[in-house]
This record gives sequence, structure tokens and C-alpha cells, in this order.
Amino acid sequence: MSFDEEKIKEYFGRLNDDDAQFLLTKTGHGNDVHHDNKDDLTFDLKYILDKIIDISDERTLEIFERTIKDHDGDANFPIDDWNYMQSVLAGDVKISENSSANFKAKLTAVLIYYHSPYPEVRSVTDLVNDPNEPVETIRSYTIALIWVIIASGIKEFFAHRFPSISLSLTVNSMLMYACGKAWEYVMPNINIGRLPLNPGPYSYKEQMFAVQLVSVASANVYVSYNIVTQVKFYDQKWLTFGFQLLLTLSTQFMGFSFAGILRKYVVYPVRSMWPTILPNLALNRALLKPERKEKINGWSITRYNFFWFCFGSMFVYFWLPDFVFQALSYFSWITWIAPDNFNLAAITGSQSGLGLNPIPTFDWNIITGIVNPLVVPFYVTMNMFAGLCLSFFVIVGIYWSNYKWTGYLPINSNAIFTNQGTRFQVDKVLTNGLLDDTKYQAYSAPFYSAANIVVYSCFFMFYPFGFLYNSYKEWDTINGNFKQVFISKDAKSTLSKYDDPHSKMMSRYKEVPDWCFYSILVISLVLAIVCVKVYPESKTPVWGIFFTVGINFVFLIPLCLLLSVTGIQMGLNVLVELIVGYALPGNGVALMTLKALGYNIDGQADNFISCQKVAHYARIPTRALFRGQIIGVFVQAFVFLGVINWSMSNIEDMCDIHQKQRFTCASDRTFYSASVLWGVIGPKRVFNGLYPTMKYGFLIGFLVALLFIAIRRYAPKAMPNNFEPSVFIVGMINYAPLNLSYIIPSVYAAYAFMYHIKRRYIAWFEKYNYVLSAAFDAGVAFSAVIIFFTVQYHPKYVDWWGNNVTSEGVDGGAGQPSLLNISATDRGYFGPEFGSFP
Repeated sequence: MSFDEEKIKEYFGRLNDDDAQFLLTKTGHGNDVHHDNKDDLTFDLKYILDKIIDISDERTLEIFERTIKDHDGDANFPIDDWNYMQSVLAGDVKISENSSANFKAKLTAVLIYYHSPYPEVRSVTDLVNDPNEPVETIRSYTIALIWVIIASGIKEFFAHRFPSISLSLTVNSMLMYACGKAWEYVMPNINIGRLPLNPGPYSYKEQMFAVQLVSVASANVYVSYNIVTQVKFYDQKWLTFGFQLLLTLSTQFMGFSFAGILRKYVVYPVRSMWPTILPNLALNRALLKPERKEKINGWSITRYNFFWFCFGSMFVYFWLPDFVFQALSYFSWITWIAPDNFNLAAITGSQSGLGLNPIPTFDWNIITGIVNPLVVPFYVTMNMFAGLCLSFFVIVGIYWSNYKWTGYLPINSNAIFTNQGTRFQVDKVLTNGLLDDTKYQAYSAPFYSAANIVVYSCFFMFYPFGFLYNSYKEWDTINGNFKQVFISKDAKSTLSKYDDPHSKMMSRYKEVPDWCFYSILVISLVLAIVCVKVYPESKTPVWGIFFTVGINFVFLIPLCLLLSVTGIQMGLNVLVELIVGYALPGNGVALMTLKALGYNIDGQADNFISCQKVAHYARIPTRALFRGQIIGVFVQAFVFLGVINWSMSNIEDMCDIHQKQRFTCASDRTFYSASVLWGVIGPKRVFNGLYPTMKYGFLIGFLVALLFIAIRRYAPKAMPNNFEPSVFIVGMINYAPLNLSYIIPSVYAAYAFMYHIKRRYIAWFEKYNYVLSAAFDAGVAFSAVIIFFTVQYHPKYVDWWGNNVTSEGVDGGAGQPSLLNISATDRGYFGPEFGSFP
């Protein structure tokens, strides 16, 4: 792209010092470009100045008016820019009478219209696109497939460990970058057919294409919970490789098909900024994009060097909390004062308590356990924190009042218990995989901890609230794209509605036709039907498959819109298990099968659609992404099945609560607990007898949704944009086994980086923040893998107080397990009498 260089330099030279500094700050540059060094202007600055020179006052006001309309209620929109535009449109700032005001208004309009209204997005995207940059090459495919195999295998191997370990996208990006650069220097420059083996320097688009292909390995294969639960907890021997393969392929690809619908709702709209994808974009730009040397708020280190310094520091440091000084991980220093005090441990304990501790951890893996404070917007972290705080008080009230016998159980557990406080063993109440009421009445009803009661009640509250409120809030987006999804055959007609530069540049590429996604949906349905028909032991009716697909059609759009704006994801697993539990009472196996479909459609769709947004930002052709990810999903399925079956056969005491290498299957245990309560026992027994108040969560969610809709409709100023009630409710769900220990340090980090630095040092934030997040995540992941295979798989224990204290006292699992003593009761058990369980 060519500019009138002299005209731009002359214009820049006429700017006063304040305007010049404002320009540099808003565009994320350093303060080393001065009027006497006009030849040092970067391409981005020339591009922006060229647009400022050409834009008229009238066009500036038009952009402001359109932006105010499109971003009404957008909590991610920079508040300073919003207030400034309002002042200009109200006439409080006269841009035609003041040169500085005129320049500021035009700069703001140009950045919004020709780049992005969000500084976070501007920091990780380019102003122009090079359509000739290589994408699908032998190099990118080979590197990607190698790391799909490795990353999928590692993720599944550690998925049943608590806390789990995986090669995140940041780690995969680093490894693929190293492979790509090595290929560039080592491979000969020859052709294989018409394709070059080494097309020259490893490009940014090759890297981003490969990363998105490997991203399928970063998504959970939800069927993993089915397989482990049915083999380890239900002891079902019929679960052969054939059943596993059919269920895996159908669930993984079905979510992929839904991404074709969602793209028009959460990829093309500008306000769907997807905060969770920005660190990976920042990392890969640091690795592969050339960077001009400049000073940012006193920092002159390049993103590339900054990443490697932070990565190395975290790689070394993580050995302390993970191996050498494990008390730094669960820093329950308050409980160490009186380790045998049950009340103290229940309130402040990090492992078995509620985690009320102002300094609960020095472990980045735990700090990011609920939200990544350097990624999601500050208001999201605070809404999540507020939700957890409210749940804290509710759990305390339930527990110390012994509501529904919770005082006889641990306060914050995701397990289910018998009336004698032991772990519920589902095989004790089954005959041929179905509930045997005689065995059930002689054994025990299942009981939840106080935290689990709150968690499930909040789940029930979220679904009606999340659907109604988010549908209303984003109605313009939903309604505006409905005809494009179900009537229009040309995706370009959708892109043509958007004036933002990302959509304009992507419209040059051919879109994937909708029929491709619908074909995958049909194939996935066929595989699912074959699965339940060939394996009748699954006891799953075919209508249940179509039911789960229908549920996702209804809920997926509003929930994915929430994810695209806030970075907070919610699945449909609880809703599906509840409805299926009513329809198929006593059938835990069918519930698990349909739950895998119901949840994974949503989870996989969210993953694939986020990759499409990455491609949108990085200018990766959508058809290239489509081809690559289909291959990646297929390869991942076979790698996953190989690893999970090897793990179940070779890891000693896998899923035991005290497994020495932490393969305790915490998430699988939650899955198992849900299958027992909602599948084997059934929600009718639960709601009518055990926990009748839980069902009111649906009513509360519905009524609260109507309340907030009324507020947004009739008194919008009464609710600030940075209060997001959907996220608040999601925060309430984050107990059992998590607790406040996983969010309190996130608040500190979020305030420092996403609030203070973002507002005071925006140039530093744009250049370094997401690189720092990526570096820390990569350092933890690399270090955890090395630690496990060198000193944990064949245990080498550092025996000293700093490691032993975490397993001592009530919080460590020793001593008093619950508030009330079951053995002290007259009957020796709690709850209803034997033979009269609901």
C-alpha cells in the first residue's frame, strides 16, 4: 500500500506535542517518535495518519453515531472513548472549532472504523492483509499433525489428575514455532508434486493455521468421562473399543457442525471480541512478526525476548509449588495455626474447605484455576468473585444449620455419600445396569455436600436466566442473522453487512458452504444412532439423541454469545442430565451417553467457533481452516482412545481418592456423582424427597431474568454495563471441589493488569500483557510435564515440613471429617429410615 509520504510527514510535523503523544499512546507505540524524526514513522502510523487526513468531520460523526448504536451495553468498549464520543455528539466538545479536539475525534473514529474499537484487538491484529502469504503447506500440515498427536495424548493422560496438566495453545505454539524454524533451515528447497517442501521463511499464517489445527487437541474429549466412569466406577466390561469410537466420533464432529451456524452470530460481529483468544495471537505475533525497537513506558525489551524471559522464570519457579515446597500451592497458613480445628479448616481451608484466605496460593496454576486474570476483562473477574462470595455465605448457612443432613458430610466435596458418610457405590443398587429398588432401599439414598447442593441449584437457576436474559440482551444480533443462517445460501451476503476491516479482508476468501456443516451433522447423527443400536447395553433410545441436538439448537446461540463477549463458558450437561433423568428414571448409562452428546455439542462448537474468530483476526482462509480441523478431529479421536485405554490398564489405583500421583479422577467423580443422582436415582426422587427446594432454582432464574430484562428495558442507567448477571451466577457455581482460593489471587492480578495498567499504561498493556499471560501458562505447562516424568511418575519425594503440612490437619484430610459425628447418632446413620428412601 502506497502513501503520500511527504503529505503525511508534513501533517505529523504540524501536530503539537500533546496530540503527537496522544496518537502514539492510542496506537500502542513508544515515545521515541518525535517531530524532528518524521522518517521514523511506522507503517501503522502512516496508515492511520493517511486516514485521518482524508476523513471529514461529517464522516467522523457518522462513525460515532453508528458506534454508539452498535455497542450500546458493551462492557468491553473503552469507557474513555465512549464518554468522549457521547460528549462530541452532545455538542459539549466542538470538533470544528478546536484543532486538538478535531484531531482527537478523527483519530478515535479512524481507529474504530479502520482497525478496532478495542485496544486489546488492535494490539494483536494487522491493519492490512497479504493474501499471498502461504497458509496450507506441507510444512504446516506436517508440524500440526505431529503436535495434534502429542498434545492430544498428553492432555488425555493428565486429564484425570487433579489439578490436571495439558499442553496449552501457548505451549503448542512455541513448539510448532521451533519446528517451523528448524524446517526452514534444514529441509531442502524441492517440490513434491506441485507443492514446495520448503516454501521459504516460516510465515505467521502457516503458524496460525497449524495452531488452529492443533487447537482441537486443546478441547476436552468429553467422552473421556463416560469411559472412565463406566469402567472404573460402574465396572461395566461391555464398553468395547467399537462403542468408544462411535461415541467419540459422533460427539466430536457434531459440535463441529454447529460451528457453521454460530459463525454468523459470534465471528462476524465486532462486539464478539473473544478475549480468551487474544494471548495466543499476541504470542505468535511476538514469535513471527518483525518488531520495531521502541521504548514503551520505559521498557525497550522486545515481545520476543520478554516472552522467553517470563517463560524461563516461570518454568524454574513452578518447581517450588509443584515439587519442592508444595505448601506454596495450597497456602492454607490460617489452618496451620490450629490444624485440628474443624471450623477453621472448613471456612479457610484450600483443599477441603471454602478457601476464605487473603493469601491462598503462590501457584499460577491455581491462580488461573477459575479465570485467567490477565485475559478476561476485569469486570468479568469481579463478577465471578462476587458470585463466589455469595455462594460462600449460602453454603455456610446450609452447612451449619445441618440442612438436609449436610452437617454429617464434608462441606465442599463433589462426591456423593451414603447415609453413613462413606462414598456411594452405585454397583450396590444396580441390576443389569438399572436401579434395583430392593437393593437401593437396603443400601442408602445418595447425599450431596452443602457446596454441591448450592452448585446444582445455581445451575438450575442459570439455564432459564442465561437463555432469556442473553437472548434479550443480544436480540439485535440474533434476529439480524436469523435469516442469513436459515435462508441465505451465500455467506458473503452476511459479511457484506459489516463495515469493519476484518470482515472486509476476510470477504476476499471463499466461505465454507453451509451444506458442508449440515452434512457433518447428518453423519454425526448416523454414527450416534448406530452406536446406541449396535450396543443395546447403553440402554439409550434414539429419540434421546434428537432431543439433545434440539436442546443445543435452542441454547447454543445465547450461551456462545456470552462466551464471545466475556470469555466465560457454560455447558448444557446439567440441563440435559436433568431432563433425561426425568424421561429415563433409573437409567444412569443412558443419561451419561446423552449427556456426552448434549455437552460436547456445545463444548466443541465453542472451541471450533473460537478458532474461526482467530482465523478472522489472523486472515486465515476459512476453507483452509475447515479442511485442517476435520483432519485434526479425526486424528485426535484415535489418539485419545489409545491413551485412555492404556491409562486405565497401567496407572496403579487410578481414580482412588488417595492415588499417589494425583490421578484421583476429580472431574470423573463429579460426572459419576451426577449420573447416580440424576440417572440411577432420578430427579423425581431427588426433587420430591431428598432435595425438594432445588427445583425452585428454575423459577428463581426465570423471575430474576424478567427483573433484569425490565431494568434494561425501562431503567438502563440503574444497572452499570460492567455488571454482568450471567457471569455472576456462573461465579456461584465454582465450588465442589474449587473454592475462593482459586479466585482471590485472580482479583489481585486482574486489578493490577486489567484495570490499573490497562488504564494508566495502555501502550505497555497492548505490547506485553498477553505475552506475559502466554509466557506464564507455557512455563507452568512445560515445567509440570518435566516434573511429572522426572520426579513424580517414579516418586522422588522431598520429605520436609513444606511438603508434609499440606496433608496434615483437617484441611489435609486427617482428623474430623465433618461438622457432626454420624456414629454419635442413635441409629448410626442419618437421613430417612432404611426401606423408606425416596
